[in-house]
Amino acid sequence: MLDNLVDQYINYIIVEKGLSDNTVESYSSDLALFLEFLKKNRTRNISDVDTAVILKHLSALRDSGLGAKSRTRHLVTLRGFYRFLMQEKIVKHNPLKIIDLPKSGLKLPDVLSVEEVKKLLNICDTKKPKGIRDAAMIELLYAAGLRVSELVNVKLQNVSLEAGFVRVFGKGSKERIVPIGLYAKEKIDCYIKSSRPLLLKKMVSQYLFIARPGKPMTRQGFWKQLKKYGQIAGIKKRITPHSLRHSFASHLLEGGADLRAVQIMLGHVDISTTQIYTHVARKRLKEMHEKYHPRG
Repeated sequence: MLDNLVDQYINYIIVEKGLSDNTVESYSSDLALFLEFLKKNRTRNISDVDTAVILKHLSALRDSGLGAKSRTRHLVTLRGFYRFLMQEKIVKHNPLKIIDLPKSGLKLPDVLSVEEVKKLLNICDTKKPKGIRDAAMIELLYAAGLRVSELVNVKLQNVSLEAGFVRVFGKGSKERIVPIGLYAKEKIDCYIKSSRPLLLKKMVSQYLFIARPGKPMTRQGFWKQLKKYGQIAGIKKRITPHSLRHSFASHLLEGGADLRAVQIMLGHVDISTTQIYTHVARKRLKEMHEKYHPRG
């Protein structure tokens, strides 16, 4: 079935589009890789391919060593293929509709594996107040997919451990509420009760994470700590706060989470261009986080 669809499309671009032999050869090569990926993942019906599957395929191409320009061309090929499938009414939805085509080439971020994340989350020395704080910060960063600026600006009143949510303010001061999962709840609770008072030294602060008496942790300070923990854990990849944000999204998608819900949790909502991400209820988000997140 899948092979037949590709054959129909190749015939279409030869006969009706009149594309050059080199272009047809490139498109055929790209679609052969796409079919190989679908077969490996036991996807037999084209209607079962959603945006998450496309993103996983693009990630696999990157991991195989395919350059950014080649991946961009591959994405162009898939777009043309799906325009044809929509035109012929073979599929009802285009899974590439919300995947942007970067001008400078498709660049997919490096992510940590689940095992690498576990190593990082367990490396802090929780016998020391700063170790307890750092463990809570790294756990929350991964659990909620926060930007580092959002993490260091979380206030004590923004965390609801009972409900299992954190309230953050992203770019443009846009507010969102994200589930944090059991592990993060436990580590934050431990930090608030045992470590935070010691770090404050009788000072007062509205911020959740304290670097020194009365002063919140800075982005640079946390980045430095995270880099140190990555080295101690023996992780060879370059680790940044954004690495954990990307890992959060990738691990949810790989587990089967709905891309739209993940984008809401990441705060990638642009009301001026799309409303499709705004209709997922908080309860549904929390259920999906608990179901699909490795540490939910």
